[in-house]
Amino acid sequence: MNFLRKNIWTICLILAFVLISGTAMAANTGEGSQGSLMSIAKAKAFTTFNNVKSIIFIVGGFGLVLLAFGAIFGKIKWSAFASLAVGLAILAAAGAIVRYATGETQLSATGTTSTGFGDTFQKSAADTY
Repeated sequence: MNFLRKNIWTICLILAFVLISGTAMAANTGEGSQGSLMSIAKAKAFTTFNNVKSIIFIVGGFGLVLLAFGAIFGKIKWSAFASLAVGLAILAAAGAIVRYATGETQLSATGTTSTGFGDTFQKSAADTY
């Protein structure tokens, strides 16, 4: 009972959110009861991922230059430079790996569907999703 007294406002806010989101999903008459909410969430996730990826590439590029100079002059270990380079490579391939693992097909420029990796940067713009 002590738990309920301490967390009553949190429980009420969670309950209100569930009721409001359930009403919004039920009011959708478009492509299904969950289609609109999930498609909006997917679009926002893709946009956020692409924007964050661009910022990380810029900051990571400067970091690679600084770590390279530090490693050349013996102030930083080369493993730090290699770790950042591998991390940026994994980030560059993340979108293609997710598309490959989920089996999602997308239309290519010629209008045919493709399921391969393709170029990582080719489909990294937010308007391609």
